[in-house]
Amino acid sequence: MSTRLGLGDNGFFWISDTRINVPVQTDDYQSLFLDDLPLLDVRAPIEFNKGAFPHASNLPILDDTQRHEIGSRYADQGQDAAIELGLKLATDEVRQQRLDAWRSFIQHNPHAHLYCFRGGLRSRTTQQWLAEAGIDIPLVSGGYKAMRSYLLEQFETLSANAPMLLLAGATGSGKTLLIQQWQQSLDLEGKALHRGSAFGGTFVPQPSQIDWENTIAIDWIKRAHVSDSPVLVEAESQLIGRIFLPKFLQDAMANAPVVVLEMPLKDRVELLRHDYVSHALTHFKQSTPDEPWLALEAHVSDNLHRIRKRLGGERCDNLVSTVAKSVRKLKEQGDWSGFDHIIETLLIEYYDKLYAHKMQDREKRAVFRGDRQAVLQWLAEHQQ
Repeated sequence: MSTRLGLGDNGFFWISDTRINVPVQTDDYQSLFLDDLPLLDVRAPIEFNKGAFPHASNLPILDDTQRHEIGSRYADQGQDAAIELGLKLATDEVRQQRLDAWRSFIQHNPHAHLYCFRGGLRSRTTQQWLAEAGIDIPLVSGGYKAMRSYLLEQFETLSANAPMLLLAGATGSGKTLLIQQWQQSLDLEGKALHRGSAFGGTFVPQPSQIDWENTIAIDWIKRAHVSDSPVLVEAESQLIGRIFLPKFLQDAMANAPVVVLEMPLKDRVELLRHDYVSHALTHFKQSTPDEPWLALEAHVSDNLHRIRKRLGGERCDNLVSTVAKSVRKLKEQGDWSGFDHIIETLLIEYYDKLYAHKMQDREKRAVFRGDRQAVLQWLAEHQQ
């Protein structure tokens, strides 16, 4: 069987001279995301890593090197030279490797759909190769670009029109725990893999901005599909770690009715100690088993220095000076009181003042306040 090659869709493609019928295309993007259908992404890894979808797997028709080489040849010497290079790269071995990987994926994911960047030449070539091998897979019309545009449009539309409740509460009041308990919610921090403060790193790399936006948009589409009730969203600043909240989402949150979660100071200190200090120590015992205590001391001190300007130099220095003593007391006696003092000082002298300032605007939008059980009960009673 002869094979010819052409250029397009940010790369090259192979296509058989034999004309055969290929499977159907779909532009029902909503169903793809509502049903969590597996997606076969044949873009190059460099493209996939910049942005993808939660149920997508990257099995490229071109690897990064091939994509770069052919793109460079096309830019420098034109289409004919790029085609010549493509023909050299399009060996029987390369084609068989691609087919084997795709076949295995489809066998494990029989409802999978296929896409490339624009739903063009790379995905159509993949689809035809598979069809020639007796394997049918639907192609997503418009590819990644169309699906990404759909999600952004839905994200902005839902932000502007869908009902929302903003969950406010002082630092350490357990807002994220409540968000995770309430089904009709968007876990902005959880999907960002960050707790939203200078101490909020989770020792896991954050997703790309695009991946986070895609995930939150999909979650919101699912919530809106099953219920008209407001989604519950935790009050955030513009940034969650390095994830930036889109302006349209910030605007929606700035106008949403506010539910205030309340918790006693003692319980807030205990929760923050668990989430930040105990969690960090557990991590360091696994990642740096020879020196976990030194790693904990450096971690807490570095986080304090990160907010030194806002905290004030003298206050920051005083807290940093107690970190080593607190670590030693914890190591030798199992005594958390040093860290409890640091956390309580941070709350009273910094975070609670910051929260009170932010609540000046939110107070007039407050519709309910109470502890976790009271808030959950209120939400259940007011669910549509």
